[in-house]
Formats: sequence, structure tokens, C-alpha cells
Amino acid sequence: MNFPSKLVETAVNHLSRLPGIGKKSALRLVLHMLKQEKIQVQQFGESFIRLINNISYCKACYSISDLELCEVCANPKRDKNIICVVEDIRVMMAIENTMQFKGVYHVLGGLISPMDGIGPSELRIEELVEKVKDNSIKEVIFALSTTMEGDTTNYYLFKRLKEFDISVSIIARGIAIGDELEYTDELTLASAISSRLPYENSLVN
Repeated sequence: MNFPSKLVETAVNHLSRLPGIGKKSALRLVLHMLKQEKIQVQQFGESFIRLINNISYCKACYSISDLELCEVCANPKRDKNIICVVEDIRVMMAIENTMQFKGVYHVLGGLISPMDGIGPSELRIEELVEKVKDNSIKEVIFALSTTMEGDTTNYYLFKRLKEFDISVSIIARGIAIGDELEYTDELTLASAISSRLPYENSLVN
């Protein structure tokens, strides 16, 4: 692709590194921004600079947060005895949008995937184990994608947690095999959470 300006080319190259955005889409975005008021484009860029410089992670659940504790963990009305284990912030947001879950979360930061070089030590699994060990946790819910990586992670977590006197459950399999939870509609996700089953049942089946 030939560009009339090195500045445009640089901007397109940076934007095209984002997921789902190719060079043509990036060029459309750049040309669109050039038509906007300069102050709007500056505010757009500054918002990302502030994001990178100031964003932090909740010290309790490892979600993205503006403060030490995210809104969920800081809410006294949430049931701190029930932990929902999720892959990342996108799944946490999807579950929150159902307005059905009243516990708290633990964000793993990914899934076990040997093909991608991601093992248990790359995830926040030890932090979850310590949390269960040190707190009055009654139930841990696995809400991971119904993929091979998700199933592998579920099983590993179950083995690590089975020594503790807690309930370990998994969201109901109303979600198609291979689906990622962030793309599941809210009604299906809400039903999967409310109809969760003991994890041992999934091993039998």
C-alpha cells in the first residue's frame, strides 16, 4: 500500500496492529480522524496516554481498576465467600452485565495452553489457592471458555482446590463447546451461572 504521507503511513501501521484491524480499516480510521476537529483527536490520544500511565489492577481480584480495589471488591453488598474464576476482564464484564452474580471474581489472566507456552505458573493460580486457604471461601465457580484450554485449566484448578473444604462448581453447559464466554448472550450466560453444577459431575459426563 502506497501512502501520500509518512505520517499517515506511521499512524496506519500502528492502528493495524490492533486485533481485527487491517491496513485498509486502519487507513479509513486515520482519514476519518483527519476530518475531525484537532481538539477531538488530541483528546482521543490523551485518553490512551492517561490509560497507560494511570490504570492499575485490583489487589483482590486482579481486574482492571482505577483504585486499589475495583467496584465489585469494594462493594460491601457482594458475597465475598463466593469466587467466580474467569479468564480475563472481558468475561468478568460479560457476567456483570447479566446482573445475576452477587459474589466476587478472580481473574486468572489467561488459560493453560501448552501450545502457546502458557503453563500454570504464567497464570494467577497460586494467588487463587492462597485466597481459598486464607479466607472463609465457601464456593469457587469455574466460568472459563468451553474450549480445550478452558477444560484443561478447569481440571488443573480442581486438582489444586480439592483439598479444601469448599464447593467447586462449573457453569452449566448451555454454552456450545468451543465458545468463548465473552461472546455469549446475557440470557444464556445468566442461565449458565444460575444452573451451575458441581465440577465432579462434569468429570463423570
